[in-house]
Amino acid sequence: MIVSTTEEIENLRKAGKILAGALRHVASMVKPGVTTAALDLAAEKYIRDLGGEPAFLNYKQDGSAYPFPASLCVSINDEVVHGIPSERRVLEEGDMVMLDLGVSYNGYFSDAAITVFAGEGDASGKKLVEATKEALKAAIKIIKPGVRVGDIGAAIQAVAKKYNFAVVEDLGGHALGLVPHEKPYIGNVGTAGKGEVLPQGMVIAVEPIFTEGKGDIELESDQWTYRTADGSRSAETEHTILITQGGCEVLTA
Repeated sequence: MIVSTTEEIENLRKAGKILAGALRHVASMVKPGVTTAALDLAAEKYIRDLGGEPAFLNYKQDGSAYPFPASLCVSINDEVVHGIPSERRVLEEGDMVMLDLGVSYNGYFSDAAITVFAGEGDASGKKLVEATKEALKAAIKIIKPGVRVGDIGAAIQAVAKKYNFAVVEDLGGHALGLVPHEKPYIGNVGTAGKGEVLPQGMVIAVEPIFTEGKGDIELESDQWTYRTADGSRSAETEHTILITQGGCEVLTA
C-alpha cells in the first residue's frame, strides 16, 4: 500500500499501537504451564477490547487447505512460523516461543512478531533472538524512499553471517496496508543495489528469521506450520514500517 492521506496514516498507527500492546500483553503471559490456546484467547480479547480485529483469524492464504483458525501464531522451538494454538500444547521450561500477530483497524492492517522464552532461556537461544532484533534494527536504519528490496535483504543477511546463523530464505516480509499481505516480497537475503525500489508512503513488514542450524524448512500436514528441516530452533522479530519522506516510522514499536 502507498499511503497518501493523514487519515490513512492515523489508522495505520492505531492498528500498530493496538498490535504492539497486544504482543506485550501476551508476551508477559508466556511461562511454563501456559497453553498456547490461552495466549491466543488473550491476544484476541486485547485486540477487540481496543476496537481492532484480529487479522489472522480465518485468514486463508494461497495453498492452504483451510483458513487459519486462530488470532495468534505461536511457533515453538523448531517451528518457524504459523504455529496453530491448541489447548493441548503446554509451554515447557526453556521453550523458545515466537508470537506473530496481525491487527486490522478500520480496514488498515499491521503485522509484527517477537520471540521470547518460557522461563529462563539458554545462552545460545538468547543469542539467536538478539541477532534477529539486531538484523531488524539494521534494516530499519537504511529504510527510506528509494531503498531497494535487495538493500534490506543484504543488511539482514550480514547480521546472520556475523553471528553464524542461517537465514530462512523461503520466508520473508511483504507490503501491507488494506490487506494483510501484498507485493513486493521483502526477502531476508539480497544484493545491495538490486531489486524493486520502495517509494515514500509504502507500508512494509520486515521480518528477519534465523535458525541455529540450516535454513531449510518443511510444511507440516496442517498446511500452516513450517518447521526447520533439521530440527534446529528458529527465531523471528518483525515490525510494520511506513516509509516516510526522511526515512521511516516503525508503526508497531
